[in-house]
Amino acid sequence: MTDQQLKLQYASLGISEPVFNYGESILETLKDRFALIDRTAEFNQMKVLKAMQESKVREACLTGTTGYGYNDIGRDTLEEVYARIFHTEDALVRPQITCGTHALALALMSNLRPGDELLSPVGKPYDTLEEVIGIRPSKGSLAEYGVTYAQVDLFEDGSFDYEGIRRAINERTKLVTIQRSKGYATRPTLSVERIGELITFIKGIKPDVICMVDNCYGEFVETIEPTDVGADMAVGSLIKNPGGGLAPIGGYIVGTKECVENAAYRLTSPGLGKEVGASLGILQSFYQGLFLAPTVTASALKGAIFAANIYEKLGFSVFPQADTPRHDIIQAVTFGKPESVIAFCQGIQAAAPVDSFVTPEPWDMPGYDAPVIMAAGAFVSGSSIELSADGPMKPPYTVYFQGGLTWPHAKFGILKSVQSLLAAGLITELS
Repeated sequence: MTDQQLKLQYASLGISEPVFNYGESILETLKDRFALIDRTAEFNQMKVLKAMQESKVREACLTGTTGYGYNDIGRDTLEEVYARIFHTEDALVRPQITCGTHALALALMSNLRPGDELLSPVGKPYDTLEEVIGIRPSKGSLAEYGVTYAQVDLFEDGSFDYEGIRRAINERTKLVTIQRSKGYATRPTLSVERIGELITFIKGIKPDVICMVDNCYGEFVETIEPTDVGADMAVGSLIKNPGGGLAPIGGYIVGTKECVENAAYRLTSPGLGKEVGASLGILQSFYQGLFLAPTVTASALKGAIFAANIYEKLGFSVFPQADTPRHDIIQAVTFGKPESVIAFCQGIQAAAPVDSFVTPEPWDMPGYDAPVIMAAGAFVSGSSIELSADGPMKPPYTVYFQGGLTWPHAKFGILKSVQSLLAAGLITELS
């Protein structure tokens, strides 16, 4: 295959020659960086494989159960695999956990009691957790059950306010929640190393406090995870990194035996815990998705870096910046106007394998305080390890791009977003 044949293939999908050439010029500068990402993926692939072999995953594990799900060997072995990967005492990995927000709410509500206080030392949590906590009033929030909340914001440069955190920790501080990724904010994503430093500081003040990390979008980006640096719990969604694009639903909680048991009793019922919960025939997707997750995450990470370099060179504010080390798969681009956010998302949608003909528009999505636009033509509805983009329709009009099951698809999606902005007259030339 010649370069001209590849260019013609892209042209058949609506990518003009100037956009294609612009993308190729950016890629020439990223070869060494992409090679390092591939090395991390290789390391993590071996880590996952080792955990599967040590847990004696067998063909019987790939079948499912119904009803109560007693003695579900596949479910129990999968949780052993997760515990080995994250180096924890226990794990809860279930299709009954519906999404990342559900997993986080489950971890919080099962390990906090009336009169306890929850502390966030990294600023405001992700939008959907505001109603879980009770920052925005909602039925069944932690606030309704008498759990109070304290928050210490990061400094402007993204560093921790250690003295503020020291003052905020008190006798009622039971659990500290640390959000690894940025959410709809422009703060730095936290590296595992920085998370470890924060946990060490907090444990030095109050050793028995539970440190929970919202690990969404961060799994397999580095060679270590938050539970390797002192986190009592790490929590995430299976339709993000660890599901590898194959898991159709689900979430996980890994950590100490007590924390995970508490979560299991909350998910099912006191007295039942992890013993029940049928796997309903989807375990093969969970296992196979986890097996593929390191390389799928690498593809998404390459897409994020490609996007940062593409849009930074076009003069837009990107976060993280193009040459910044990565600790999650999310790339933010600030456009400053709603039309550009919409055009970007419409370009991503047009690049999708599913519903590419659909035009995304902003809507009042549950759990958010402003209309949100989402582009996600995915095989699994809402899966953000697949090529996707979203953003709240409010200043500074920032779009958040993530995903790509394969690097070529992530590349095509970014090129399609540029093409969409060009067609709308929102960018006029490619520098």
